[in-house]
Amino acid sequence: MEKLSYTLDFDEVNKASLPAVGGKNASLGEMIAAGIRVPPGFAVTTDSYLSFLTEAGIKDEVFKLLLVDINPEDVASLDSVSAEVQKLINEAPMLGEIEEAIKEGYCCLCDKCGVERAPVAVRSSATAEDLPTASFAGQQDTYLWIEGFEEVIRSVQKCWASLFTPRAISYRIKNNFPHEKVLISVGVQKMVNSRTAGVMFTLNPLNGDPSRVVIEGSWGLGETVVSGSVTPDKFVVDKVVMEINERTISPKNIQCVYDPEKGEVVHTEIAPEMQNKSCLDDKEIKELVGIAKRIEEHYGCPQDIEWAIDKGLSFPENIFAVQSRPETVWSQRRKEPIIGKKSAYELLMEKALTSIKIKL
Repeated sequence: MEKLSYTLDFDEVNKASLPAVGGKNASLGEMIAAGIRVPPGFAVTTDSYLSFLTEAGIKDEVFKLLLVDINPEDVASLDSVSAEVQKLINEAPMLGEIEEAIKEGYCCLCDKCGVERAPVAVRSSATAEDLPTASFAGQQDTYLWIEGFEEVIRSVQKCWASLFTPRAISYRIKNNFPHEKVLISVGVQKMVNSRTAGVMFTLNPLNGDPSRVVIEGSWGLGETVVSGSVTPDKFVVDKVVMEINERTISPKNIQCVYDPEKGEVVHTEIAPEMQNKSCLDDKEIKELVGIAKRIEEHYGCPQDIEWAIDKGLSFPENIFAVQSRPETVWSQRRKEPIIGKKSAYELLMEKALTSIKIKL
């Protein structure tokens, strides 16, 4: 019998690993192989998820609850089923071998980072997300600045349970996608202690222009940008001559940062003198564009990318790509006329940018 792989380091995975580690984690492995600077980490595989359901004795009960005829428009019904399934997953004991594998992966990551309790982001990575033909991305949870093995284990189970949020259940029903066909991996990745973070697109999301890279960013962790809590600074850059064609500096009132005294991620007010200051300088913008071009070249299609700049490191080693996924609007609409398509940017944001759950 083939031995199950409960965890895989990011540098061990690539696009062929998608069934085992899901879209997000496979993409991180691809970027590492392409020489892109990515924070280290590991994937808790779909084998772990399936073995957990089976060994905990809850697999049949979970899918029995989902086999009933659920109306995806019935909010009360969705909420009830979701709550029952998530409770089963969150309260079930974790199998010893899986727990040991995750503990070993976390300890190795801590050793690699040279710290005893490395702060990590724990991110869901479902096998059906980040596909060019579907928008499953963002339907599961992410937990930021998790420290210690016990908290990592708790967050992994919460990510597994988030495969069955009301929104995710409804989406799969509406799109005739069987619940049992969507598996989930979890990425455990070293946190970037972000001074600045945001997103970038390897085409202009306003009109689909492939000769531009559009960067959006703000102070602190990227949560404020992806959730829409702030209007980010925006830079439009010519890919060929690396000229910054547009520069929009927005008032940025709040930032998402880790508070060491509270031991959690919090929203704080940005100092007045920083609110109207550009969150990126020109050399950082050009370095980000270079990274975007390399990622797009590696994948061979337009990408939307999450990035972060670590306040404790020196340029350019402080600039990281933390996620990349295929752009799903203009890549499918390229042949359509673009004049008057006012809602393209909104559509892209709905598909590409997702809110992040912060550890409370």
